[in-house]
Amino acid sequence: MSSQCPDTDDVTATASTEQWSSISKHVFNSYLEANNAFLAAMGFSSSDEDSPTRPETDTTTTSAAEVAFGDENWVMERSTDDYDSLGVGDYVRFRKPIAETDVTAFAQVSGDTNRLHLEPEFAELTLFDGQIVHGTLVAGTISAALARFPGVTVYLSQDLEFVSPVRIGETVTADCEIVESLGDDRYRLHTTVVGEDGDSVIDGEAVVVINESPDA
Repeated sequence: MSSQCPDTDDVTATASTEQWSSISKHVFNSYLEANNAFLAAMGFSSSDEDSPTRPETDTTTTSAAEVAFGDENWVMERSTDDYDSLGVGDYVRFRKPIAETDVTAFAQVSGDTNRLHLEPEFAELTLFDGQIVHGTLVAGTISAALARFPGVTVYLSQDLEFVSPVRIGETVTADCEIVESLGDDRYRLHTTVVGEDGDSVIDGEAVVVINESPDA
């Protein structure tokens, strides 16, 4: 996988990857709180999802329609379009490439200007042997997938383990599957992100509320 650590020394690379995973595992919670506060301050609502300026394009799948929102390279697949039938086993998958412009924009918006993500020459000297994408930017594709369940999805919690870094230019796929109904429109989900070769780069679990859309 292109996002794996350099394989100059198996023992060193394995230890380094495990250290990177351990350090980054719990970063997402603080980012999530800040992100939620930002969205609330900006007044975003579910109506943004239905904006007429976002074109829809249907393609073929075996179980549901794939729809691109705003960019032909953003692809969504979900198991059901019906809020009333939503339950255990239903899923949403969201796929997009992560370009260098995404990384620089995220650095500016978040303030995370770690040289590992922004400076090729510096990044080549690290254990990753090149630039990698911000872990929380990759994790954002999970939020993008959750937002595409039928209804209005609100985060309650998210646990993440960063398994492997992602290279700039890679296409990643977030997969969110309902594994338990907790009552009162609350659900527990298994949330993962995989790279282009199908290997996991993020693994985790979320608890969300999915309410019926107010304009349904």
